[in-house]
Amino acid sequence: MTFTEFDTAELPAECRFEGWCEVVARGVAPTQITSDHVADFAGSAGSLDLGRLRFTTLSFPGLRSERTAKLIRRADPETYELTLALAGAMRVGQGRNETRLLAGDFAMWTSSRPYSGQTESGPMIVDSRAIIVHLPRALVPLPEAKVDRLLAVSIPGRSGTGRVMAQFLSSLVQEGPVLEAPERERLGGTSLDLATGFLAYHLGAQEYLLPEARHEMLLARVDTFVRDNLSDTRLTPRAVAAQHHISVRLLHQLFRGRDETVAATIRRLRLERCRADLANPRLRALPVRDIGARWALDSAATFSRLFRTTYGVTPGEYRRMELGRPR
Repeated sequence: MTFTEFDTAELPAECRFEGWCEVVARGVAPTQITSDHVADFAGSAGSLDLGRLRFTTLSFPGLRSERTAKLIRRADPETYELTLALAGAMRVGQGRNETRLLAGDFAMWTSSRPYSGQTESGPMIVDSRAIIVHLPRALVPLPEAKVDRLLAVSIPGRSGTGRVMAQFLSSLVQEGPVLEAPERERLGGTSLDLATGFLAYHLGAQEYLLPEARHEMLLARVDTFVRDNLSDTRLTPRAVAAQHHISVRLLHQLFRGRDETVAATIRRLRLERCRADLANPRLRALPVRDIGARWALDSAATFSRLFRTTYGVTPGEYRRMELGRPR
């Protein structure tokens, strides 16, 4: 099984809450769940397998969950549940720790010990959405006593390594379902390295990481920096290397496993941003040359040539085609 998706709208109203709970029990771990929205429950769940790792996406209204010692004895996948909150507000407790999560926050707990969770609900609070990375404890190369310090602790995901990890997960669950088997396998290994690097960073335990994990975390930081600075005309391989305190030679070595160089990546991403802007009706009045300049392609001739080489039409022709489509 590679990818599955479930939505309560597929079931009769009286079966939706129970059906969602069954899917969560199979995909995450057996958990006792109660809700004030049983009669009008609306939720979804998706599962994505990438090699050794599995990912779950969840959407749900206000509820309370508890994993008891009895449920643990019944079934235990022996995982760390690294969770990124995408929307809503929730509380998670395990052991002596309890934390509140808002959109953009990470938290983690283990399936092998009792834990509790509760999502907040109200007229001003949207339904909760989250991505869960199921990390087999046996594959995490960090001392368990150290990892315990992060259980039920809020970790910000809006800056630094948290933002790198959040962006990676969000892209992964969007693109993962359509990837071919070899790519899924590779991304599973990359995900494990990134997740362990993320945890090690917040524990100050980088010395336990394998070289592959250090490599993937650095590469993910480079990717995030590049995407954040595409509009800067000074964004070059040399500037990227300097920002991350590495040599240009090492930067090129990091990209050897990819299909394109650093410079080619920057050029492709800039053209993708230009293409999106050209198809945006709200930017209709912005001249084509200004859209190129907006993404650091200041020469109108160079922008037109690169765009035509990549997409087969000029920027102006592409804009006319896209804005002329019925919407």
